[in-house]
Amino acid sequence: MRSNVPKGISQVRRLSRVQPAERQALKQKRVEATEEVSTSYSYERKLKAPLKSAYLPVKRLFDVLSASGLMVVTGPIVLLFGVLVKLETPGSMFYSQERVGLMGKRFKVTKLRSMYTNAEKNSGAVWASKNDSRVTRVGKFIRKTRIDELPQLWSVIKGDMSMIGPRPERPELTEKFSEEVKGFEQRLRVLPGLSGYAQVHGGYDVTPEEKYKLDKYYMDNISLKEDLKIILETVRVVLTGDGAR
Repeated sequence: MRSNVPKGISQVRRLSRVQPAERQALKQKRVEATEEVSTSYSYERKLKAPLKSAYLPVKRLFDVLSASGLMVVTGPIVLLFGVLVKLETPGSMFYSQERVGLMGKRFKVTKLRSMYTNAEKNSGAVWASKNDSRVTRVGKFIRKTRIDELPQLWSVIKGDMSMIGPRPERPELTEKFSEEVKGFEQRLRVLPGLSGYAQVHGGYDVTPEEKYKLDKYYMDNISLKEDLKIILETVRVVLTGDGAR
């Protein structure tokens, strides 16, 4: 038999029969759903149009072929050091972190874990420093040789990153640097890279302003010739350990 009770009153009656513990659980679910909404940052509104170049399709093809080949070759190395990471300290051999990519798109980068688990629990998002106490012994080696970066080859294949481009920052740091350095967010107009002009010419010791200037030079001169030069410089950096921290 169809009820004549108005819908609104019926819903109120059903809610009134829910136990206090159940109501609290429902309230908590609503709060969690609200917290899952992605935070908006001011740098997203400052972005100009994506960088345009006839070279970009060629660059993408090169990315897929080179990243796929390197994943096959370096897979055993990643596995070996992943095991060493777990043997030295408790926790996962990998860790993922949110970064900002092309035109502000958020994505996850995965690296071999080089720091103690929950290293940023108290400090929050900060740049790593030289002789950082949060870095493990195995971590120091894989950071110096850039082995910790190798899992990001998968991000290159997926299209979140390129082999060469500005290194991706975390949203919080991108927001901070965008407020401090005029134009810093314009680095997002091109795919971020596994290596980049700022990485090989400034390393980790450059300031955000210097980093932006170096990356801007790359974006203004993006080409196959420039990418090949950076790749050769990257090999030199990996072999010498220059700029590691």
